[in-house]
Amino acid sequence: MNILFLCTANINRSKSAEVLFTNIGDNNTYKSAGLSAKYTAMNDSQLCTEELLEWADKVFVFEKMHLDRIIEYTGDKFLRKISNIDIEDRYQFMDQELVRLLKLKLLPLVL
Repeated sequence: MNILFLCTANINRSKSAEVLFTNIGDNNTYKSAGLSAKYTAMNDSQLCTEELLEWADKVFVFEKMHLDRIIEYTGDKFLRKISNIDIEDRYQFMDQELVRLLKLKLLPLVL
């Protein structure tokens, strides 16, 4: 299964999720991206594209505003595959509490 993690800038939350689950080594393929062109450009990180949304079987966003942004640009085309895991933007890359929350919220959904 192809799984995409999306946050604002793709430097902390979604990137941590990609690294964490890639290292688990299951049969899924994981990618991550950010939804803000401004912040992904500032941080030289991956910007979400419609092609990435097409590629994904499941998409996990971290806040409702991420879902709203996708709907703004693509309508309801991808809604069936998107879930909001509701993790605030207050963690650094691979922060222990972020990793704990990612495992708690995502392990049952991706494995």
